[in-house]
Amino acid sequence: MTNTLSCPNSVKRALLPVIAWLAMALSGCNPASGKQLKDAEMNQLPATLWQTIDTLAKQIPFKRAKIERVFETKLFVGDPREFVIQPSFESLEGGPVGLADGVVVEMIDLRVGPEDSDPGFLVLRVAGTCINLDEVRARYGTLAITDHPRGRSLDEVTAFTSNEPWGKLSFGFAVRNPDCLSGVAFAPKGLKEVTSRF
Repeated sequence: MTNTLSCPNSVKRALLPVIAWLAMALSGCNPASGKQLKDAEMNQLPATLWQTIDTLAKQIPFKRAKIERVFETKLFVGDPREFVIQPSFESLEGGPVGLADGVVVEMIDLRVGPEDSDPGFLVLRVAGTCINLDEVRARYGTLAITDHPRGRSLDEVTAFTSNEPWGKLSFGFAVRNPDCLSGVAFAPKGLKEVTSRF
């Protein structure tokens, strides 16, 4: 004899939203924001991280349309309270985007100033294939340490910066995984004071 549990249709209908929320939560989606649903379709580009960095440097001054073209994706208005540079800057975010070398740009964080003359500020949060400090040094030579963790978060970074003809290119290595690159920041010449890089 088999026991079965039966529910009236009204109870089944009432439980559907709960079941849908639970399924999304268990699969790693956040039903409140839907961001993970948007991110599920990741663009894949034929360029490596190094090629992407070179291409981005040629896009200065940074503008939304230029960055969208490079990454073949749309940028969305971000939360102005995060990674604050100056309150007047517009925050634009996008990603993830896969690169040819297995690096994943998890988040594109573009900050654009209110004046046309402002060159913008760009941070890429990266994951996937591990890029170590020796690989960065092999490409950019001598690097200066320009930021270091202050014990507030595992996401704080040690930043190694290269002075480029167009400005400063910084590579961040987070406390939680100090052997692998976690972010790349572009601070072009003419940028107003930056209070947070990564």
